[in-house]
Amino acid sequence: MVRAMVGTLVYVSLGKIEPADIGNILNSGNRTLGGPTAPPQGLYMTGAEYR
Repeated sequence: MVRAMVGTLVYVSLGKIEPADIGNILNSGNRTLGGPTAPPQGLYMTGAEYR
């Protein structure tokens, strides 16, 4: 999931997807509307916070 989100945010930074469209992409459940899956190298979890 994180890799899919990163790939979509890269597309946002390149201007291929509008930032306002992120909510619609997530709510649609259609993975093909987002950007490509980012490669796993360099992605790691640094922490989690819960209230």
